[in-house]
Amino acid sequence: PAAGLTRPVSCSDRSFRVDPGQLQQRFRILQRAVHPDRFGQRPPKEQYYSEQHSSLINKAYQTLLNPLSRGLYLLELSGVEPAKETDCDADSAFLMEIMEINEKLAESKTKNNLEEVETSIKVKQEELTREVTAAFERDDLQEAKKLLGKMKYFANLEDKLKAKKVPS
Repeated sequence: PAAGLTRPVSCSDRSFRVDPGQLQQRFRILQRAVHPDRFGQRPPKEQYYSEQHSSLINKAYQTLLNPLSRGLYLLELSGVEPAKETDCDADSAFLMEIMEINEKLAESKTKNNLEEVETSIKVKQEELTREVTAAFERDDLQEAKKLLGKMKYFANLEDKLKAKKVPS
């Protein structure tokens, strides 16, 4: 068997903290083992399974690579419902911060303005990622849920920023 495929993943392996290099290495090992190109001369059933497994490995990799989707997945595994949009509504200071960034984004006309907004979004996302990591490590799933709800807002801002940077 390919290296890295023999060790089963246990529940104790569940952690928000991920080493991106190790994750990528494991992804490549698994993809090499099941990639559809390796099954081109195999029976159709094996080709089908190869495609399905390859797709699942890609989805898992993308889920674990992104802090927001990784955190939401960990909550789901623990049976905790993700935060709803209205869960952050009680935090008026947070909502004001989001509104201010939205306004800056709407008013940004130059590349420099967009880069400034992009920097503030990245800084906030990094801060929230550190806080979510700490919450998961304390096993404080409700705090992690609240922080991931906030991360969703910043992910939406990031999507708006990307759309604005792409010329129409």
